[in-house]
Amino acid sequence: MPVAIITGASKGLGRALAEALAGRGWDLVLDARGAEALGDAAEAVSAHGARVTALPGDVTDAAHRAALVSAAWRLGGVDLLVHNASALGAEPLVRLEELPLAGLRRALEVNLVAGLGLVQEALPLLRASRAGTVIAVSSDAAAEAYETWGGYGASKAALDHLMAVLSVEEPELRIWAVDPGDMATDLYAAAVPDDHDERPAPAAVVPGFLRLLDERPASGRYGAPALVDGVL
Repeated sequence: MPVAIITGASKGLGRALAEALAGRGWDLVLDARGAEALGDAAEAVSAHGARVTALPGDVTDAAHRAALVSAAWRLGGVDLLVHNASALGAEPLVRLEELPLAGLRRALEVNLVAGLGLVQEALPLLRASRAGTVIAVSSDAAAEAYETWGGYGASKAALDHLMAVLSVEEPELRIWAVDPGDMATDLYAAAVPDDHDERPAPAAVVPGFLRLLDERPASGRYGAPALVDGVL
């Protein structure tokens, strides 16, 4: 069975992707900060027949990252690493003149530094896999200048570039930064609580992620909604 580590897997996109992979025969190591929500997610994912290890913790903690990779090793290795955990930097989002520097540091630590730390920890097992893959969940805010999204967008833009360099340094792996597009998630609600427009559920973009895994195109940056619509 292939093995995936998914961070931020207690709800939203992380949980939807975990359930989809479990339905395809993957075993999973799941991370999130909230133990109760993560336990609920693990129970739902296990119902698909997967072996699931759920480890609550903070991805900025090096010991927690090591525990995630060790758990995957016990399941058989690491074939896929999905860095989905994210921090906004401020809730709700604010203009740069008001952005707390501590919040910016938190966004960079979660979105960027922890992502690299987890890759570094998992790299030997990813190299040993016949299909070693890293997916960094990005954002359109990494490529577009949206008011109030500056700190979060900067962290995701840096993550995109980190993945681009990683793909050059590790040509045998597949390294994808994936923009999932607008989704109805708790993260978005916390970012812009006054925006009540309807948005697709995270499950709607999961087929885009699965298409990447099926077709294994070149490392690069992809938009999940475009993949769902057939554009590669």
